[in-house]
Amino acid sequence: MSACVPARTTDANHTERTHPPHSPPPSGPRRPRIASADVSAAVAVFLIALPLSLGIALATGAPLQAGLVAAAVGGLVAGRIGGSPLQVSGPAAGLTVVTADLIQQYGWRTTCAITVLAGLAQLGLGCLRVARGALAVSPAIVHGMLAGIGVTIAVAQLHIVLGGTPQSSVPDNLRALPSQLADLHPAALFVSLLTLTLLLLWPRLPGRAGLLLHKIPAALVAVAGATAIAAAAGLVLPKVDLPSWRNHALAGLPEGPVLGLVAAVLTTTLVCSVQSLLGAVAVDKLASARPGGARVARSDLDRELLGQGAANIVSGSLGGLPVAGVAVRSSANVHAGAVSRNSTMLHGVLVVAAALLMVPLLEFIPLASLAALVMAVGIQMVSLHHIRTVTRHREVLVYAVTTLGVVSFGVLEGVALGIAVAVGVALHRLTRTRITHELEEGVHHVHVRGQLTFLAVPRLSRALHLVPQGSHAVVALDGSFMDHAAYETLQDWQSTHTAQGGTVEITGRRSGVRIAEPAALASAHLTGVDAGADGASEAHCRCRPWTAWRNHQCERPSLLPAGDRRPDPADATGGGSGADGANGGSGANGGSGVDGTRGTAASRTAAHGTGAGGKDAAAGAGGADPTQAPEPDRDGAGAGANASAGAGSGGSQLVRGISTFQRYTAPLVRGELARLAREGQRPAQLFLTCADSRVVTSMITSSGPGDLFVVRNVGNLVPPPGAESGDDSVAAAIEYAVEVLAVRSITVCGHSGCGAMQALLDSGPGGGAGTPLRRWLRHGQPSLERLGAGSAVPPRLTGRTPADAVERLCLTNVVQQLEHLRAHDCVARALKDGALELHGLYFHVGEAQTYLLTERDEETVFDRVRAVDLAM
Repeated sequence: MSACVPARTTDANHTERTHPPHSPPPSGPRRPRIASADVSAAVAVFLIALPLSLGIALATGAPLQAGLVAAAVGGLVAGRIGGSPLQVSGPAAGLTVVTADLIQQYGWRTTCAITVLAGLAQLGLGCLRVARGALAVSPAIVHGMLAGIGVTIAVAQLHIVLGGTPQSSVPDNLRALPSQLADLHPAALFVSLLTLTLLLLWPRLPGRAGLLLHKIPAALVAVAGATAIAAAAGLVLPKVDLPSWRNHALAGLPEGPVLGLVAAVLTTTLVCSVQSLLGAVAVDKLASARPGGARVARSDLDRELLGQGAANIVSGSLGGLPVAGVAVRSSANVHAGAVSRNSTMLHGVLVVAAALLMVPLLEFIPLASLAALVMAVGIQMVSLHHIRTVTRHREVLVYAVTTLGVVSFGVLEGVALGIAVAVGVALHRLTRTRITHELEEGVHHVHVRGQLTFLAVPRLSRALHLVPQGSHAVVALDGSFMDHAAYETLQDWQSTHTAQGGTVEITGRRSGVRIAEPAALASAHLTGVDAGADGASEAHCRCRPWTAWRNHQCERPSLLPAGDRRPDPADATGGGSGADGANGGSGANGGSGVDGTRGTAASRTAAHGTGAGGKDAAAGAGGADPTQAPEPDRDGAGAGANASAGAGSGGSQLVRGISTFQRYTAPLVRGELARLAREGQRPAQLFLTCADSRVVTSMITSSGPGDLFVVRNVGNLVPPPGAESGDDSVAAAIEYAVEVLAVRSITVCGHSGCGAMQALLDSGPGGGAGTPLRRWLRHGQPSLERLGAGSAVPPRLTGRTPADAVERLCLTNVVQQLEHLRAHDCVARALKDGALELHGLYFHVGEAQTYLLTERDEETVFDRVRAVDLAM
C-alpha cells in the first residue's frame, strides 16, 4: 500500500463529518428566505387589496369584515395550496352579483354555507382533474359574463355614489335612477367624484416625480385622499362600520329549497372556477412576457382548483366572501416583480394584521368613496379590447346575449343563454355551406365552401347534376369536414360521370379522404402515389394540412426505388428548390455543394410519373385527383388541367400556384395592392438576406406587400465599395433604399446551413475565382479571415454555443457584412444624421427561431427573439 494513501480506520467510535472540510459545521435547520422582490410585491398587492376588499363587501351587502376574511384566506390558503404561484385570490368583483343575490335570498349565514359547499365541489372537480375542461367555455361567454357583472355593479354603486341605496336588480336600479338624481346628496357626490378623479389622474402624473409616485397604488391614493379631505372638511357621511370580531357571523346550516341551494352552489362553483382558471392562464402569459428576471413555473390548473376549493371552504367557515383569482391584484403582483408564492402569502399576512390593528383607521373611510372605487372596477370589466376581439372572430352575438342575460336575469341565466347561443352559432357555421357551379373555358367547376354534411347533400346533388355527361369537371372542396352521406353522394356521382366518358378532378384541403374506385386506386398505387384529395395519405405521406405552401411531394417513399426516394423534409441540406437545388438539380446552387451538398435525388422522381405538378403528382399544394389517368390537352397547348401529365414539375407547379393565388389570395389583397399601386412603395426597411429558398422574409418578419425592400443574393453578401470584381447591383439597391426610399433601418439576415458559407470553408482563404459563383463568393473572404484571425471574441448565440464551423462563419458573416454596409457613403451619412439603424439577424431554419444581434460587455451576441403577446 502506498504511503500516500491513508488507510481506512476501523474504529467503531469514529464518526464521519457531515459538512465540507475547512468549513464550520451547520448550525441547525435553515430558515426559509423570502426574496426582496416578493416582499415589495406583497406590499403593493396589499395596498390594492385592502380598499377593494371593503368595497366589494359593501357592494354585496355582506358584513365588511367578510371582505377582509376572504382576502386573508385567499392569500394564505389559496396562495399556499394553489397551482398558480403568482395568482392572488380574494373577494372578486366577478362574484359580486352572485353573492348579493344569495345574501338577499338566503341570508348571510346560509350564503357562507353555500360558499363552503362550492369549495367542496371545487375539491371534487380538482380530484377528477377536469380543470382543463373549464377552458373549453367560449371566451365570448366569459367576457360577456364579466361585462354583465360589471354593468350590474356600476349601476348599483351609482346609487350609493349619489347618496342613496341600491335596489336588488339592474332594471329596478334603472327605474329608481330618476328619483335618485332628483334627491342628490352633495357631500356623497363630492367624495365620490374626488375618488374617481384621483383614481383617473394618479397613473398619469408626468415627470420624474410621477414615475416615483406611480409605485403607490391609485386605489389606495384615491380612497385615502378622499377620506382625508372629507375628514378635514367635516363632511357628515355614512362611513365604514366594522363591528367587533366577537360579533362576527360564521357559517350556519343551509336553509331553503333544495333545488335553489343546489343551483346556488353550482353557480358559485362555476363562476369561481372559470374566473380562477382563466386568471391563472393570463398570469402565465404576463409572467412569461416579463423581460429578464426569474422564470416562474407554469400553473398547474388542477392544483389551482384544489387550492381555490380549500380557500372557499375556509373562507365560508370563517364568515368570509367567496374566493376566486383576482385579475387586478394578480397583474399587480406580476408587474411588481414577484418570483414565488411567498408574495401572495405575505400579502395575506398583511391583510390579517390590518384587520386586527387598523380598525380605527378603516372606520374613517366614507362608503361613497368605496362605492366610487367599486363602480370604476365594474366599468373596467366592460373591456373594449374584448369587444373588438369577439367582433373580429364573429362572436359578438354570443357576447351581447350573455351580457344582456346577466344584466336582465342573473349570472346563471345569462351564462346559460350565452351557451345556447354559442351552440346555435356553431351549428349554423357547421351547416352553412355554399355550393356554386361555374363554366370556365369548357371546364365545369363545382366549388364547395364550408363543411359538407348531410344537410348540404340536396344542394350538392343539384350542383353536380348541372355538369353535362362526358364533360370535364373540377370539384373544389374548401372545408375540413365531410360526413358519410356527402361522401357517398360525391363518390356515386363520380363513378357515374366517369362511366359515361367524363373526367372528374377532386381538389381541396382534404387530407386522408379518398374518393375513387378500386381500379383507380390500384392504378394510383402502381405510380407510387396515394389518392387523397390533396394527394396526401395520413399513413404514408409526410405532408400535414398546414404544409400546403411547402415545395414537397407526397409520394410513398416505400414504393420508390431506393436511389430515387425523396430526401426527408427534415433534412435541411436536401430541402428547397430553385437556388437551393433540391428540386430541380439545376438551380444556382443545386448540385454544386453550395446549398445542396446531399445531391438532388428528388429531381429524378419525375421519371417515375411523380413530379411536383400534374394530375399524377399528388402535390400537397395541388389538388388534382391522382386516381384519374391523365389525358393530353384537347387544344394541343401545354397548359390547363390536363397539360401537367407531360409537363415538367416546375411549369405545372408554377401554374398551379398562380391559379391558387388568383382564386383565393388575390381577392383578399386586391384592395391593398391597388392602394400601393396608387401611392407607390414606401417601405420602412431594407432587408438583405440569402437567396436560400428556405428563408421566407415575409414569414419570419410577419410582413406584407409594401413593408420590406428585399435584396437577396447567395450568402447575403455586401461587397464593400471599390472591391475587386464588385457587383454594383447590391450597392445600387442600398443607395436606392437609403437615398430614394428613405428606409429607416437595414437588416442583414444570415441563416443556418448556408451553402455559401460551407463553400467558403471548403475553398479556404484566397479560394479560386474560376466561375461566376466563385468570383462572387470572394466577397465573403473577409468573413472567413475574421473568423480565423482570433483577435476579437467570436459572435455567439444565447443559450448555446454554435453547432459547428459553418454556424460560426454564418454568425461572423452577418457582423462582417454590417461593417461593409457602414463603408458605403450613403449609409455612413444616414447613420451620422441618426436617420438609419443597422440590424443583424440570424435565422435557424430547423428551429424556426430568429436571433437578434446585440452588443453586450464587448461581446457580439445573437439574442433569441422570444414569442411575446404584444396585446398584453
